[in-house]
Amino acid sequence: MDTPLTQHIRPDREPLDLRSYEQAGGYQALRQALTLAPQAITRLVTEAGLRGMGGAGFPTGRKWSAVPMGPDAPRPKYLVVNADEMEPGTFKDRLLLEGDPHQMVEAIVVSAYAIQADVAYIFLRGEYVLAAQRLQRAIAEAYAGGYLGRDILHSGYHLELYLHISAGRYICGEASALLNALEGRRAIPRAKGVRTAVSGLWGRPTIVNNVETLCNVPHIVLHGAEWFKALGRGQAGGTKIYGVSGKVRRPGTWELPMGTPMREILEAHAGGLRDGLALRGVLPGGASTEFVLPEQLDVAMDFDSMATVGSRLGTGTMIVLDDQTCPVGLLANLEHFFARESCGWCTPCRDGLPWVQQTLAAIDAGRGAPEDLELLAMHTRFLGPGYTFCGLAPGAMEPLQSGLRHFREDFERHIRERRCPWGADHGDHLH
Repeated sequence: MDTPLTQHIRPDREPLDLRSYEQAGGYQALRQALTLAPQAITRLVTEAGLRGMGGAGFPTGRKWSAVPMGPDAPRPKYLVVNADEMEPGTFKDRLLLEGDPHQMVEAIVVSAYAIQADVAYIFLRGEYVLAAQRLQRAIAEAYAGGYLGRDILHSGYHLELYLHISAGRYICGEASALLNALEGRRAIPRAKGVRTAVSGLWGRPTIVNNVETLCNVPHIVLHGAEWFKALGRGQAGGTKIYGVSGKVRRPGTWELPMGTPMREILEAHAGGLRDGLALRGVLPGGASTEFVLPEQLDVAMDFDSMATVGSRLGTGTMIVLDDQTCPVGLLANLEHFFARESCGWCTPCRDGLPWVQQTLAAIDAGRGAPEDLELLAMHTRFLGPGYTFCGLAPGAMEPLQSGLRHFREDFERHIRERRCPWGADHGDHLH
């Protein structure tokens, strides 16, 4: 089995119901997990080397190990699934939620058991209506089948699971802002220094994990850490759901070994660029990552290898820039998104991102000045890591700072010729 995460996803995306999922081996990992000590599952996940697939790449087992355990641990404890998938160009979690909702439910119960959580939430992007419908049906079936609620499979373990539909803000993908939103408060990042594993939702121990991250857990429990590590290429273990969007022949998502080279994903799976187009760059992990250039395409798509080319794996879902698309217009579009999605909590992000977006829009429209480029470069420093409460503004600066570095001639032509060299009107990006 080389594609554990998507093995049950049919071509028509119609998900398995409970009976079909059970017949396909579903909930066997939960049955096995309930025979183990909770700490044994955390050890397995740690030994497997599973890392967060939402973009940060933090080791999952280490995160779980920080949760207080034992009879004196504060109660209730929570597990929260971050399914607020709003990163531009990213749609991998949607595939898992719509295509195999029972896998998500089983992953939640197994992971919640490992940290002895009492309550779990799925924090779902509001626009994922079909996923919500299918999750609600799967949750109801799981309660009826004895996989949720009181005394799960006569093990003495109890878990309540709730589906929460997000109001729809990008900041809710930040774990502490997500918890605030779940508590019914303004979605802003919390002060650093207090780990949510100790004091999270309503001040109780809480783990927040991404959809894809958790969906790996049942397979690790069933097949072991060594099996998981052998799925990947090189030093990276497991599989990854990669995606490609842009002007390629076959945009989409594929579950492949972690560490698959970027070139192989683009050319063998996405079919390469459409006829007549050439590649100029790739944002490898959603909008908030730095550009990778065509001569760097042989890099392995894993957490460590991406750092060697000055970028990040992020969500592993690529946005392709071709030679007939204006990079200034592309960046103006992305920064417009980030400026609108700032929660307004800290000054650099609240005031800096609109300034960046307006400067880029002016350049794109042929109203820029040469000194604007230094102004933009200065903002990439002062909106970077260490100057804001969370990663929204630093993430927004990653494509801009690499765009200024790699496509500076394009910026200068816009200013010098006082027009977009592609003759494009990007006004539609900004409204």
